[in-house]
Amino acid sequence: MKGSSPQLDAVIHAPVRLKIAAVLASVSDAEFATLREVTGVSDSLLSKHLKQLEEAGYVKLHKAAAAGHVRTRIALTRVGRQAFASHVAALQELASAAAPPLPKRASRTVAGNRESFA
Repeated sequence: MKGSSPQLDAVIHAPVRLKIAAVLASVSDAEFATLREVTGVSDSLLSKHLKQLEEAGYVKLHKAAAAGHVRTRIALTRVGRQAFASHVAALQELASAAAPPLPKRASRTVAGNRESFA
């Protein structure tokens, strides 16, 4: 691969953080409870992953009181969106390099007629 190829991002690469980034890339922000449901992890584990993403500058957490409860909303930062896009590009490049080439259609001539095989 060339030196200008996209690189895998170690912060995003962990499966739970990759799910978080994928969800947040498709919305402006999401509630903590939504991310917990999507990832299927406990509150404490989700908090740990969000802290790692926040320390990298990839997400911003916003806490606000609503109906007597503190609601946490999470959004990808501009840097986080760029990192996620680059990580996805690196995964796609890696997958395409590993994929075997598609077979060419086989054909043969039988009694002057051409047959094709899928």
